[in-house]
Amino acid sequence: MAEKKTVSAAESTRRKKTTAAPSEAGKTTVAAKPTGGATGKRVGAIILWVLAIACEVLAILLLFGKIEIGFMNTLVAVVILLVLDLIFVVAGSLLWKQANHIDPASEKNKTLFWLWNNLGLIVTIAAFLPFIILTLSNKKADKKTKVIAVAVAAVALIIGGLCSYDWNPISAEEKAAQEGLYTDEVLPEATVYFTKFGSKYHLYKECQHLNNSDTVYDAAKGQTGDDASKSCVEIAINNGCNDVCKTCKNKFEKELEAKKGSDEKKEEENKTE
Repeated sequence: MAEKKTVSAAESTRRKKTTAAPSEAGKTTVAAKPTGGATGKRVGAIILWVLAIACEVLAILLLFGKIEIGFMNTLVAVVILLVLDLIFVVAGSLLWKQANHIDPASEKNKTLFWLWNNLGLIVTIAAFLPFIILTLSNKKADKKTKVIAVAVAAVALIIGGLCSYDWNPISAEEKAAQEGLYTDEVLPEATVYFTKFGSKYHLYKECQHLNNSDTVYDAAKGQTGDDASKSCVEIAINNGCNDVCKTCKNKFEKELEAKKGSDEKKEEENKTE
C-alpha cells in the first residue's frame, strides 16, 4: 500500500492558494485552505446572492422586451444570465454553509435553525421560481423561447437547490459539546485528522477509514496561523467535519476506561501500602 501523506494544518494555512505536488509514490498532496472568519463569508454570500437576483431581473426584462442587447440574441442572453444566476447562487450558498460551520446557529428553535442553515435554498427558489412563473404567463413570447427558457431555469433551480441545501448542518450546542469532550489535553495525540471531502474527523492517524485517502490533513491547536487560538476539534469542524469517527470514538472510550481502571487500581495499591 502506498504511503499515506499527512499535511499539517499549520503548513496548509500559510499557503494562500491550493497547491498540488506529486509524492514519490505518485500520489498528490493538496494544501488545505484556511477557514478564516464567518462574517466575511456571510457578507460575500449576500453579495453573490444579490448579483444572482439581479441576473434574474435582467433575464425577465429581456424576455418581456423591456430592455434589449443589440449584439446578442435575446434567448441566448437570457440563458447566459440564468447560468450566471446559478453560479452566483451556488457560490453564495457554499460560502454561507462554510460560515455556518465556523459560527453555527443554536438549535433551540428548530424552525429558525433550519431556515438559517438553508437560507441558500430559499434564495435559490427566489432566484429562479419567479422567472419560471412570469415566463409561463408571458403570452407575447414565442413557444420555443418559453420552453427553452423555462427548461434552463428549471434545471438551474434543481441544481442550485441540491447544492444550496445543507445536508450536514451542525448546531452551536453540538459544536460546543464536541469541543468540550475531545479537548486538546485528553486527545491521544493532541491532534485530529480529516480528509478533503470527509464529514468525520479522526482521533488516530492510523484509523482504518483513512487508509484509502491519499492525503490526510492534521490539525492541532496553535498550528494554524490566524486560527491559532482554536482547538484541533474546532479546526476540523470548521473544515466541514461535523462529527468524530465512530471507530476512533470507540477506541478512545476504551482507552479512557482502561486508564481509569488503571488509575483506580494504583490508588487502591497506594492505600494498602
